Amino acid sequence: MLKIGLTGGIGAGKSEVSRLFAAHGAVIVDSDVIAREVVAPGTDGLAAVVAEFGPGVLREDGSLDRPALGAVVFADPERLKALNAIVHPLVRTRSAELEAAAAPDAVVVHDVPLLAENGLAPLFDLVVVVDAADDVRLDRLVRLRGMAEEEARARMAAQASRDGRLAIADLVIDNGGGLAELEARVAEVWAELVRRAAA
Repeated sequence: MLKIGLTGGIGAGKSEVSRLFAAHGAVIVDSDVIAREVVAPGTDGLAAVVAEFGPGVLREDGSLDRPALGAVVFADPERLKALNAIVHPLVRTRSAELEAAAAPDAVVVHDVPLLAENGLAPLFDLVVVVDAADDVRLDRLVRLRGMAEEEARARMAAQASRDGRLAIADLVIDNGGGLAELEARVAEVWAELVRRAAA
């Protein structure tokens, strides 16, 4: 089994790369998906979040109000740390379960948005960073996701710098161009990962 850490700054296109890897046959362990699962209604994770942040982070239906929680934690690094202390251990446990279920010869791609920020590179055989210039990422967040520019800049600033991410990369996927270029680069990197998994 080859364990890959896949990361990239918000707006870089990591989710698209993850989807392309899955199409090539990767086993995807998506931290964002798992992070939602572990705070779903009825979970211990959600109970812990409400105990820490109060009932104001819940929607009327009892599910987590992500925008309300985001407004609290992205404005205050200490509150973000408190949230991460609840969610990250739960995500790690679930990720380990999914990895353990993969075939021995699998390429397991852990899709981890905050891999650089949390110093997780040593946990993986290789780190793949999806990269795009900051101005390209900002444009995508505003134009494609409909974020206000100020919010997009704040989200970007809350993450590791581009240089910080590139410093931990074993392989880089440049996503500054179009989809056809991205697909070609992902295919190249996938061939390399398969070669390394076989070795």
